Amino acid sequence: MTTDDSKPFARKTPALDAALRDLVENPLAWALFLDIDGTLLDLAPTPDAIHVPAELPENLHHLSTRMDGALAIVTGRALLYADEIFQPFEFPIAGLHGGEMRGTDGHLLLVEAPTAFAILKGNLLAEAQNMPDVLVEDKGAAVALHYRLAPSFEQEVEALMRRYAKKAGPDWTLQMGKKVCELRPAGASKADALERFMANPPFRGRRPLAIGDDLTDETMFATANAMGGYSIRIGRRSAVSCARGTIQSPQDLRDYLAFAIENS
Repeated sequence: MTTDDSKPFARKTPALDAALRDLVENPLAWALFLDIDGTLLDLAPTPDAIHVPAELPENLHHLSTRMDGALAIVTGRALLYADEIFQPFEFPIAGLHGGEMRGTDGHLLLVEAPTAFAILKGNLLAEAQNMPDVLVEDKGAAVALHYRLAPSFEQEVEALMRRYAKKAGPDWTLQMGKKVCELRPAGASKADALERFMANPPFRGRRPLAIGDDLTDETMFATANAMGGYSIRIGRRSAVSCARGTIQSPQDLRDYLAFAIENS
């Protein structure tokens, strides 16, 4: 395989360049973990407004094939909803920040919301209706308030979600993200998901490469680093991130994935 210095990854830092080149040249040495929103896909005003480039699912499928299946999606979206994004292909996936999973064997681990949590979500929805343009995302066993369209409500949203987190009890935890506050099942994280994947084939024995864009991805970055792998944050370099590399945008990442397929 030959590489072209005009291609996307050649403009990055030497360490990032080396990691991405090695993924192309030695795909069986790596395990790849990818977030969705803000990473593979550009952020949208609402979760349902995302645009999925037509070639992305097939590109991921080709890359997964080259990696002998060691490519997983790790997202805050509910697993079944996230699956629809990549049809007709199915990848190993962790949803709800690791609370839900499907491994390479196809076995589904889903979280069912108890009646008490369903009632809590209904009460939360009623209060959130007093905040124009704040969007409630019902994920089943999790619920999120998005204030991207109403940034002036940031403090009110955080206060409301902290109050409901106390009502929900220790089985749920509050997760902050980009213009979003989420109440999700406790006891699971993206780091946990990565570790569970890495304990089983075809991931086991490889170097993990974790790519994400938000606070919710930091535990995954730290775990990938600790396991001798590499981590990449999509967006501006952040002093508070433990990611070892930075790629400017989801489009740059998609360009790299396309390049990896073309040069395989």
